[in-house]
Amino acid sequence: MKHDIKDIRLAGAGKKRILWADIDMPVLALVRKRFSAEKPLRGLRMSACLHITAETANLARTLKAGGADVVLCASNPLSTQDDVAASLVKDFHVPVFAIKGENHRTYYRHIVAALDHSPHVTMDDGADLVSMIHTRYRKLARQILGSMEETTTGVIRLRALEKQGALRIPVIAVNDAQIKYLFDNRYGTGQSTIDGIIRATGVLLAGKRVVVAGYGWCGRGVAMRARGMGASVIVTEVNPLKALEATMDGFIVMPMADAAKIGELFVTLTGDTSVIDARHLREMKDGAIVANSGHFNVEINIPALKKMSRKVVRVRNSVDEYTLRNGRRIFLLAEGRLVNLAAAEGHPASVMDMSFATQALTTEYCVRNKGKLGVKVHKVPDKVGDWVARLKLKTMGIRIDTLTGEQKKYLTSWELGT
Repeated sequence: MKHDIKDIRLAGAGKKRILWADIDMPVLALVRKRFSAEKPLRGLRMSACLHITAETANLARTLKAGGADVVLCASNPLSTQDDVAASLVKDFHVPVFAIKGENHRTYYRHIVAALDHSPHVTMDDGADLVSMIHTRYRKLARQILGSMEETTTGVIRLRALEKQGALRIPVIAVNDAQIKYLFDNRYGTGQSTIDGIIRATGVLLAGKRVVVAGYGWCGRGVAMRARGMGASVIVTEVNPLKALEATMDGFIVMPMADAAKIGELFVTLTGDTSVIDARHLREMKDGAIVANSGHFNVEINIPALKKMSRKVVRVRNSVDEYTLRNGRRIFLLAEGRLVNLAAAEGHPASVMDMSFATQALTTEYCVRNKGKLGVKVHKVPDKVGDWVARLKLKTMGIRIDTLTGEQKKYLTSWELGT
């Protein structure tokens, strides 16, 4: 079995990590049990460009249980858990092409290896796999039934492709499903980003001025968690509705140009480029900490930071000290990449249980609707999200009400007024 990982001898530790995560992923386990019996993905070749974590390993196990021939590659050079990659290869017989810290050339060589699998279905975290299908592997588009996209950044790229009339395959925006973004983006990113920052730096958040760039679901989560730990949270936004929402949620809202002068810890979560630019970096206090939790490392203008600096020193794991020409220091975390994965372990398994159950069921939906999905960005069927939510509640021991016949009739009628 072809693969490219750091060290197969790490498999023992990786298997323990995978099985530990599995304990907190009961919904995905139930999907895996049904898939194992029904084999809805039999004969399907799948290529997935995802963060190689313990939670992802349990998704791969589920897809394989359903009959799929799965190959994995990394969706970020710093997010791979090398022991998990080793265990996937050795214990679960899933080819993996991913090494934590891989350089740019290796990263794209691994994407090529995944596409050489000649997939019928793809799965993406950031749309790098689909992007290559639209450039170097255009012939593959003819056989691809569909692709699932897990991230906000990836959906932005794919909608841009669709708007230009250049999209060549059906895509399902898993990220846009409520069962995904309301929980994964908000609670998962909120907790894991704070986790990554604290693991990297050991800083006390209580009393610290934390600047959160972007008040989408990820930004909401980080702002909420930072405030919960005693930080004074400032939000920067370009969208007036989100800025108004942040204000009414009790956060201070101001432009980044103003926040740069008073912030002590900065976190970007926008999906856009140069959110923290040279003009902001010049205004920051000595000792300012800058981190990113958006998918790509473009939200902080790192080339500008390097150009402004006279010295760069790695002072801790995942912490680089940039000394500017005027002597002030800026600490960049995780090389500007996803701090929650590069400096920590990513989202908790419990929240990924919902996202990855949705991924597995959406893959099944894609296969069952072979040839019926138009070449556009599709939404996840509502029934998938509802099923996952109900099952998640059940596994948590939570019961909810059901509508009576009278209530259902009332909600579908118009006759009864004041």
